[in-house]
Order: sequence, then structure tokens, then C-alpha cells
Amino acid sequence: MTSSLRGDMHLHSRWSFDCLNSPEALLSAARARRLDRIIVTDHNEIAGALAMREMEPERVIVGEEVKTAEGFDVIGIFLSELIPRGTPAAETCTRIREQGGVVYLPHPFDGSRSGGERLLNSLADYIDVVEVHNARCFPSSLNARAREWAREKGKLMGAGSDAHTVAELGRGYIEVPHFEPERESFLRALAKGRVAGTVTTSPIFRIASTWAKVRKVLPGA
Repeated sequence: MTSSLRGDMHLHSRWSFDCLNSPEALLSAARARRLDRIIVTDHNEIAGALAMREMEPERVIVGEEVKTAEGFDVIGIFLSELIPRGTPAAETCTRIREQGGVVYLPHPFDGSRSGGERLLNSLADYIDVVEVHNARCFPSSLNARAREWAREKGKLMGAGSDAHTVAELGRGYIEVPHFEPERESFLRALAKGRVAGTVTTSPIFRIASTWAKVRKVLPGA
């Protein structure tokens, strides 16, 4: 058992509408980059995360990035049931917790990518963890604002690559003590851990997301 685990808390597989990452490629990259845990957070989908957990149950944690009725994203961690796209934000958070999950707020100040700035204060009591480093946030001041808000509200802090390509995996990660794959153990570990990986991804990688959307509507996709 390792004394410290490295985890990327936000990444996507080909089950996301804007991503082509295969499970095999993601898992191979996770092993190569010494990521002990990866939280697969596909857009409005958990089938890919469930499939990947079957492949490597120790490494993979099931999540979902839900597009709420208000138009911004909320991530649920440790999910067993899909939360439908368009569910109101407060209900989304409640349903995450009813599953024994963790409410994780991604890129809260990034208005270009469904950040939830305008409703942050009204939802503060529902939020367990704030993403204070998202490798795809530009400029970096967006992450700094997330960290400041998390400190102000006394929230735990997380980090993720938001990888939509395999090359991006691990550009944001946490280091935490060993934890069991459930809500309370994870939150205790996160309270003792730190945001360790803070690489910023070039904006050019967003082209890959655009290409993935196009590719999936082409004949033979």
C-alpha cells in the first residue's frame, strides 16, 4: 500500500460527446504517469466510467459531469446511477449525495466553459469540493479565483486535467493519503492532501475537442 496516492479528478473518455479517448489509452497513460486514481467524469454519462472501472477497479472512480438546468456543470464522484442532463443544480447536488457521492464544482469561474459563478453563493452549502486547478482554464487567474473562493467558504480543494486527449492526462492532480472508494474516506483524505499538479494546457488542445464533435457526426463514426 502506498503512503500517498496521486489522482486526476477530472477527465473524459470517448463516451463524452467531445472526446475520442479510448479506455485502453487512458489507462495505459495513467499507469505511465503514476496516477494511482483517475476520476472519469464524462459529460452526462457514466457508462464509460463503469466500463473502465471493470477494467481496473483499483484505479478508476466513477464520476459524471452534469450539465444542469441552469447551464453550468456540476461533477458527481462515486456515482452508481446516471443523473440526467438538465436536472436543476440544487437537485443534482442532492442526488449526488443521495448516492453517497461527492459534489465537486469544476472550473467555477470559467464562463466560456459552463462555470457556475452567478450561482456559487446560493449553492455553497451543497458543494463538498472546489476545483482550484483545471488545466484547461485560461487565463490562470480563473483558477486563482476558484482557490480564493474555496478558502473563503472553507471548502476542500481538488484538481484535474479535464483531459479530452490522452496527452493532457495528469496535468492537474492531487496527492492524498490512501482512501477507501467512498465519500467520507475520500473527503478525509482530501483534507490531508494537497493540490500537487498544476500544469496549464495549451489552448490548442481545444481544437481536439472540436474535432471530436465533428468526427462523431461523420458517416461511419
